[in-house]
Amino acid sequence: MVTVAVCNFISRSIMSNEDLLSVDYEIFGRVQGVFFRKYTQAEGKKLGLVGWVQNTRAGTVQGQLQGPRNKVKEMQQWLRSTGTPKSEITKAEFKNEKMVDSLEYSSFDIVK
Repeated sequence: MVTVAVCNFISRSIMSNEDLLSVDYEIFGRVQGVFFRKYTQAEGKKLGLVGWVQNTRAGTVQGQLQGPRNKVKEMQQWLRSTGTPKSEITKAEFKNEKMVDSLEYSSFDIVK
């Protein structure tokens, strides 16, 4: 358990030396019922990002990404064009993009 805490502290310290970006997103198309949230969480974690993802009543998926600018940009591209094997992304909107001094989340969560 101590090792995890130390690793999290070290990774946050490393990230604090880079430009940290926060952005809200909403993805349109066939993105519900195709494991989009699970894949989004996995991709975000793989890139070292934090934030959240959830389904909306409108049939879209929305959330927030935070982390190093280059990794957030890489995730935005993934959300625009890759998604899950069964998803069909028709549009990706990104709003409220801003630089942040520190991360507001400690993990990448699926919100139900």
